[in-house]
Amino acid sequence: MTRFLAMLLALAAWLPAARAEVPVPPLAARVTDLTGTLSARQRSALESRLAAFEAKKGSQIAVLMVPTTRPETIEQYSIRVAERWKLGRKGVDDGVLLLVAKDDHALRIEVGYGLEGVIPDAIAWRVIDEIIAPRFRAGDYAGGLEAGTAALMGLIEGEPLPAPARAAARGGSGLSLNTVFFAVAAALVFGGVLTAMFGRVVGAGLGGVAAGGIAFLVFGLLGGVLLGAIVFLVLLVAGARTGYGIGGLGGFGGGFGSAGGSSGWSGGGGSFGGGGASGSW
Repeated sequence: MTRFLAMLLALAAWLPAARAEVPVPPLAARVTDLTGTLSARQRSALESRLAAFEAKKGSQIAVLMVPTTRPETIEQYSIRVAERWKLGRKGVDDGVLLLVAKDDHALRIEVGYGLEGVIPDAIAWRVIDEIIAPRFRAGDYAGGLEAGTAALMGLIEGEPLPAPARAAARGGSGLSLNTVFFAVAAALVFGGVLTAMFGRVVGAGLGGVAAGGIAFLVFGLLGGVLLGAIVFLVLLVAGARTGYGIGGLGGFGGGFGSAGGSSGWSGGGGSFGGGGASGSW
């Protein structure tokens, strides 16, 4: 009876903690700071470096800062995040998560299956202990994250991974899906102006060429031709219905703007098995 009561008490103590698990935030960027530690400029600079590395190498590295992972250990929470975010390419499994629990003074590097050979547990621990933690102890969180991710990128650099897809490589030049959406919206609006000035066919043609040119830089020749043709046809039809005016294009352009705003970065389907290391400062 005494043992039964003790088990009930232990279960009662565990249940509230289980319900209070820290939720995994949605993945929308390579750098997610839920602690307000990094400035907008620091986040943007780190995001740009990680994006350029992904475009060059294909591997995805993400940084997540949370106040705490309690009641879970940082290892438990980290693998939940990694499994939800699916960093790295599917089948290549070349993702890395750098997780910082600021109030717990704990951090972890979670390594995808495909990188466990180049970033074994001992090396991941050294990156934490020798590179990141000393800077964190000095209050230099941005510097610690910059140096830590640079070390990880240096390790991955020499690994013979599959080349990144062309679209990803194009994205490293500064263009993105957001750029394409906004360019198409602008081409539709100004194409409407051009149809009023030069006629329906010429205006639609110029708008299609503009949209297709931007799409070519991101998606390649086929994507540029297809998107340019679509914009040309839309302008052609809209010009016929509105008498070469731009009033009929306002809602269409707005729709593209909304789509561009909702487009974000995501994981590539990579898998994790618990490889990596944890540390503190």
